[in-house]
Amino acid sequence: MTEEKQPPVSTMAENSTKLPISTTKTTKKSKKLSLIPLIFLIYFEVAGGPYGEEPAVQSAGPLFAILGFLIFPFIWSVPEALITAELSTTFPGNGGFVVWADRAFGPFWGSIMGTWKFLSGVINIASFPVLSISYMEKLFPVFSSGVPRYMAILVSTLLLSFLNYTGLTIVGYAAVVLGVVSLAPFIIMSLIAIPKIHVHRWISLGQRGVKKDWNLFFNSLFWNLNFWDNVSTLAGEVENPQKTFPLALFSSVIFTCLGYIIPLLAVTGAVSVDQKEWETGFMAIAAEMICGKWLKFWVEIGAVLSAIGLFEAQLSSSAFQLLGMAELAFLPKFFSLRSKWFNTPWVGILLSTAISLGLSYMNFTDIISSANFLYSLGMLLEFASFVWLRRKFPKINRPYRVPMKLPGLVIMCLIPCVFLVFIMAIATKIVFLISGLMTVGGIGWYFFMKLCKSKKWLKFHDADSYVEEPIAG
Repeated sequence: MTEEKQPPVSTMAENSTKLPISTTKTTKKSKKLSLIPLIFLIYFEVAGGPYGEEPAVQSAGPLFAILGFLIFPFIWSVPEALITAELSTTFPGNGGFVVWADRAFGPFWGSIMGTWKFLSGVINIASFPVLSISYMEKLFPVFSSGVPRYMAILVSTLLLSFLNYTGLTIVGYAAVVLGVVSLAPFIIMSLIAIPKIHVHRWISLGQRGVKKDWNLFFNSLFWNLNFWDNVSTLAGEVENPQKTFPLALFSSVIFTCLGYIIPLLAVTGAVSVDQKEWETGFMAIAAEMICGKWLKFWVEIGAVLSAIGLFEAQLSSSAFQLLGMAELAFLPKFFSLRSKWFNTPWVGILLSTAISLGLSYMNFTDIISSANFLYSLGMLLEFASFVWLRRKFPKINRPYRVPMKLPGLVIMCLIPCVFLVFIMAIATKIVFLISGLMTVGGIGWYFFMKLCKSKKWLKFHDADSYVEEPIAG
């Protein structure tokens, strides 16, 4: 398949800024992602089901949990999805947010963005096999500790990584199947729960004597509704991205929000339990209370399938991010190598898998918190890049454009930025330390790569072969 040419360069920009495009060199063998698989990949980048929303009820009660999942998408998910839709269609190549920061503020900030987002993503990858085994141990206690647990994590990680290696199209359609099967029990539970719902339970502020944990509450919302921009690193692998991306993101936002709020309304309205029981995994217990043990078993299996989908989506984004950074000469040339059989970025898959395996055997609560901190830093830079690119290139061709002028965009970005600063401000000292060390490492990496280029110690792509030079308008 050959890549379609860009629109006439005179319509693409008002000056000579270089813009990344996908090239025939990297895409001619690949089968492009179509709309439905892309929707489910985005869904698994962000959510994967309502399995992690229980702590919101535990920390603040039913009413605040319901309001949180109703309101938070409008102040966080929608702005992030809109920005991703505009920038991914304007810069339709692999690399995503790295390209945006580079074009806005220069290569240093592009490299730092890559460090922040890659580290946050690969740490998240490590958590998904652990989550799968944690659910499986309820069915098979042998996986609860010791050698069986370690071997289960190792084997599951390697098998899931191999699935990713077989191609993004296969991963996309696998995401469709995983999404349907993992969501089905919640649809059934919600329907059966309707006659058992007592509306007054929805307005409960929580039990008396249970102190509200706002830190846990806001982090739960943030954890369940972020990473909309991760799919931008796959833009070069999407069929007709200028049309497909906005529609896929719009559909995924609706799909994800309904996937959270409907089961939450059903369970909080139909089940009355001690608020402290609303820990992660309570949805399976609620399914048994509402429908029986058969549905509890299905929900637990669905949790494993959801974790698989999350793993595949995140690994794809991380691997293609490294490929995109190599094509843009942020990383050595060998990071852009693709499999001869499946055309997948095997170096990125291998590196991401190796790092995630190393982290899988650690007690990494603080490291995951640090990953969220780094992700927040990256999002602040992303919002700033979006606004600055609008100001810097007001006449550039934008196949999808957020329908606001610059002052409105600033306000739209400012609200989630305030939330990001709040999330960072409540971090612990160890999180500040780990995040600081990772950032310093990223800065050192940037200057080391510059040294490697100047001394020609490593081979790098000519970034000009992956960009097109628009003519001044």
